[in-house]
Amino acid sequence: MTAGADLIAEIEELGRRLGRAKASINRRFIGQDRVVDLTLTALLCGGHGLLVGLPGLGKTMLVDTLSTVMGLGSSRIQFTPDLMPADILGSEVLETAADGARSFRFIEGPIFCQLLMADEINRASPRTQSALLQAMQEREVTIAGQHRPLGRPFHVLATQNPIEQEGTYPLPEAQLDRFLLQIDVDYPDRATERDILIATTGTEMAEAEPVFTSDDLIAAQTTVRRMPVGEKVVDLILDLVRACRPGEPEAGAAVSGSVAWGPGPRAAQALMLGVRARALLDGRLAPSPEDVLALARPVLSHRMALSFAARARGESLADLIDAVARDVSRGEAAA
Repeated sequence: MTAGADLIAEIEELGRRLGRAKASINRRFIGQDRVVDLTLTALLCGGHGLLVGLPGLGKTMLVDTLSTVMGLGSSRIQFTPDLMPADILGSEVLETAADGARSFRFIEGPIFCQLLMADEINRASPRTQSALLQAMQEREVTIAGQHRPLGRPFHVLATQNPIEQEGTYPLPEAQLDRFLLQIDVDYPDRATERDILIATTGTEMAEAEPVFTSDDLIAAQTTVRRMPVGEKVVDLILDLVRACRPGEPEAGAAVSGSVAWGPGPRAAQALMLGVRARALLDGRLAPSPEDVLALARPVLSHRMALSFAARARGESLADLIDAVARDVSRGEAAA
């Protein structure tokens, strides 16, 4: 069997296992297929996800279910205004032995896991939020001059209440950029809410079943990176990201007049990985331009900011991203 045939077989088998994983997740997290797909996309890409939505929409249940289905050791941190960096990372304590000798011992914090649930991350102060910066990028933390590796794989799935909610702090731009995707969790429709009521108010609730192990997930992340990406898709990714940066030749008048700062190269990297994972979840062997357009908002919306004047005019960042994506797609099609 050739290398290409081996890769096709790997992708097809992985697609079948992901189908079983999605079915197991959907037994508990009902009717939010898009949210489940985007969260799995973040994990398959080896990245982190930011779940944004009002309280009570099942964000915490989703993360808890994912840890079971994907076979990951998980920890949960409830972010509060009085949370300190040491509460996340851990700290050194001075111990006295039986012979009177004293030495420092490091006690690991909850960040030493494979899947960290950062619940209501924007309720903690910026100082505490910044404790995650090195961990999210380098998969290690430096404490008392020592580099301490985290779990392998290591993912952060953070939940965030909309910033208008009382008692919240905006996340630093550097931290937002480390999230592969922003996943908006909206209210369910009527039929879905009916299914939720019936499934969750009886004497028994559906249980999630393990489908992957941590080693399986690492192998899946390698497979995703081996998936081919056509030149047309690569060019569309570059055109889209660069068109969202004010001052670039590719940017239009709408972006230059409304965007304070745009996405960096990490956004293009996120799209390059994300389109592969989305194609895999959809049962395809390679990504298409439609995958780029579908991931434009989740990848770009937390990596851009409207100017003060644009906000005063009532403009919407989501609508702007959609308009830029349509224009870039039409330009690619015409070319």
